[in-house]
Amino acid sequence: MKYALIGITCIVLAIAFIVGSNYYKGQQVEKYGFMASQNADLFVRDHSPTLGSDDAKVYLVEFMDPACETCAVFAPLVKKIMADNPGKIKLVLRYAPFHDGADNFVKILEAARMQGKYWETLDVMFKTQNIWASHHNYQPERLWEVLPGAGVDIEQIKKDMHDPAIAKIIEQDMADVKTLNVQKTPGYFVNGKPLQTFGQKQLYQLIQSELDEKYRK
Repeated sequence: MKYALIGITCIVLAIAFIVGSNYYKGQQVEKYGFMASQNADLFVRDHSPTLGSDDAKVYLVEFMDPACETCAVFAPLVKKIMADNPGKIKLVLRYAPFHDGADNFVKILEAARMQGKYWETLDVMFKTQNIWASHHNYQPERLWEVLPGAGVDIEQIKKDMHDPAIAKIIEQDMADVKTLNVQKTPGYFVNGKPLQTFGQKQLYQLIQSELDEKYRK
């Protein structure tokens, strides 16, 4: 009788696990249908900043660093592609601060997010890189001079940037960077497909191919 109860308990637990697992996968497919056959969590974490419609069928995942000059160069192109395809593309930003000290700039950006000024701050950071991060010559003190242009409270950012939760975000993103084998910034994935050959033209073509497929008339 004892062994029978143990056996029944194991079966019930197994069924519960399967049901729970299938429910979770169903939720993932519903939320990230474009990557139903992949691990969506690797690309989109709950903490990931996003821009664009939740109904978009094309997800552009970018592993970036606010101090990355190439990321700043590509930003206008991404904005234009999204503007040209309203409601069809969702931008997801992930962090890959490869250079020494670059994680501090991510922390500043995330601290600005606490004030509801994430995108404004990123825009200012990209546009003023020549002042505070030219050719990886990082000068954090110069960044404080330009950030007021984003409408943020600088003193509050200096406090909030040390929040352990931000460090955990960077840690998780870097773990995903390793798993996805992201070698440099910006690193792009469109609906889970990596940008194999780097370049603005190639990125545009990859996004356009997914748009054509997902919004085929």
